[in-house]
Amino acid sequence: MEVMTNIVWAEANQAYLVAEFARVRAQIEARLPEHTVVSGPRGDGRAEVEEARAQLEVPSALDRMTELFGLSSFEREILLLCAGIEMDSRLAALCSEAHGQAHRPYATFGLALSIFTEPHWSALTLARPLRRLRLLEADPSQSLTAAPLRIDERILHYLAGVNLLDHRLGTLLQASPAPYWIAPEHEATADLVARMLDDYTRYAPVLHLCGDDSNGQEDVAALAAQRSGRTLFVLRVEDLPPSGPELDQFAILWERESLMQPGALLVQCGATALGTSASRVLERLQGLLFLSSSEPIRLERAFLRFEVNKPQPKEQKRLWQRGLGLADAAPDATQNGAQDEALDATLDDLSGQFRLSARMIAATGSMLSSSHDTVGRDDLWKACRALARPKLEDLALRIVPSCGWDDLVLPTAQTQTLHQLAAQVRHRMKVYEHWGFSSRGRRGLGISALFTGESGTGKTMAAEVLARELGLDVYRIDLSSVVSKYIGETEKNLRIVFDTAEEGGVLLLFDEADALFGKRGDVKDSHDRYANIEVGYLLQRMEAYQGLAVLTTNLRSSMDKAFQRRLRFTVHFPFPDAAQREAIWSRVFPSATPTRDLDWKKLAQLNVTGGNIRNIALNAAFLAAQTGGPVAMAHMAEAAQLEAQKIERSLSGAEVRGWV
Repeated sequence: MEVMTNIVWAEANQAYLVAEFARVRAQIEARLPEHTVVSGPRGDGRAEVEEARAQLEVPSALDRMTELFGLSSFEREILLLCAGIEMDSRLAALCSEAHGQAHRPYATFGLALSIFTEPHWSALTLARPLRRLRLLEADPSQSLTAAPLRIDERILHYLAGVNLLDHRLGTLLQASPAPYWIAPEHEATADLVARMLDDYTRYAPVLHLCGDDSNGQEDVAALAAQRSGRTLFVLRVEDLPPSGPELDQFAILWERESLMQPGALLVQCGATALGTSASRVLERLQGLLFLSSSEPIRLERAFLRFEVNKPQPKEQKRLWQRGLGLADAAPDATQNGAQDEALDATLDDLSGQFRLSARMIAATGSMLSSSHDTVGRDDLWKACRALARPKLEDLALRIVPSCGWDDLVLPTAQTQTLHQLAAQVRHRMKVYEHWGFSSRGRRGLGISALFTGESGTGKTMAAEVLARELGLDVYRIDLSSVVSKYIGETEKNLRIVFDTAEEGGVLLLFDEADALFGKRGDVKDSHDRYANIEVGYLLQRMEAYQGLAVLTTNLRSSMDKAFQRRLRFTVHFPFPDAAQREAIWSRVFPSATPTRDLDWKKLAQLNVTGGNIRNIALNAAFLAAQTGGPVAMAHMAEAAQLEAQKIERSLSGAEVRGWV
């Protein structure tokens, strides 16, 4: 029905233009000598125009444009004349006759002044819409009255009833339709923005959407734009043209489009700080303008700020229920018996571990429910890990965890603490959301732990065990990439690390954390001041971080005391005793490795850490492979000597007694 209505309007609009062109021809003919009339009997054509206008249920494109741009009756006539030159050959011929030269079939300002009523000189000044908004172009090589006037192609198409985005903006802007579903809190924000826009005139303030949900910000802007009768177009801030003519053209073309579409513009800034050029453009852009960014942005012009973050865990669970097509997405679906308990528990885990946008949840839920008869925990978990897997390749090394609890040899107290840590990660949804702890503020709800102990005592392995148990990836932070000598760069890199990791599916591992989380010292120069600022930033960011982080250090005493209050767990990894070393030795060789007469009790006499034990076992395996036989005690003795030389210590007779 809407398509048919558009077709009917387009035909009526075309008929109206034809009548208007005939009226303009009549005005020109009335000023020509009798023998030069080329288009039939004279008549002012006004009756035909009114008849054609009566066929239009909504205003014609010409009348809409006149209102949108505030054109005077004289400016409207000039625009109509220039359009007629392109669309009506008889009108072009009449212009040649009026100029007295066959090679001048175009409109001029001088011709318009002579044939139209209520002329005014200001019509072609740069302060008026025809030239300020480049609806028309005048040839600069000739005088203003004699210069040919050409209508802009985009304007010509609009008058003909074709309202498509200007091709010069097509490579920069992307239309964004209103979302087919949206998080309820984001919908409420969009409603608030739409109601607020009703109170503003054409020049609305900038609407700044700030937070960690870029998809949600676009959804809010698109829905608010739709409800205020506009189409949203999206522009990345890095795609803004550089200062100069291109930038001027962009600002002018967008001002036109914002009225003709009508449109709203969303400039996506992300975490990018606005440069001088971008700020200047944003200050001068007209029409409804949204800005989206992760951090607050400062502008000179008036703006309103709305926070748009990823939905909180309870809301994420409801979105998952809706995305998977479960019973009415009821908040208490488990109690009502509307869902399988196992799936409900899985959704609790997903909502507590991952922070996804409503758009990502919708797409994932729809894809899984359409491609699987029964959606299981593994399917959901793998999909979420793939979605949330952060882009940290330049700042961190992703480690796929391969160690399990059986590979970890620790005293009972430390093992119990690690199990408790894993349990807290699993039950975050229940404690934080269902039991209400998150209602008192989300700061400090992340789970972080400090692992201390000598090198090789199992700190990194313990992090891998936790990650495997919880179905997470380990991202070991590369300190050489994060720490920078340039002021502010370290904080910037750390912000990227924390912000990206908060999407979930990640255990952040800060190896040798004392390099980052060291004690603040006395300020003796500017370097000390900025070093303390970095530590201060880390204190704040660690407290705000809502994910899982593990810090390891060999030097606990060098850690800033303020960090220890912000850490949920502290686990000391002791130097293994003989019994623990024997257990480590008994598990160090894979089952496929051929061995012969290895004595774990004698090997446990060697006073080294688990990391050293693994190195010795690996070297011994290569020595055995070289000889073509199984791993024997002689290979272990030779490998132990190599490891001792590497760590610069000698082996005592008691440690290797009875090996060979």
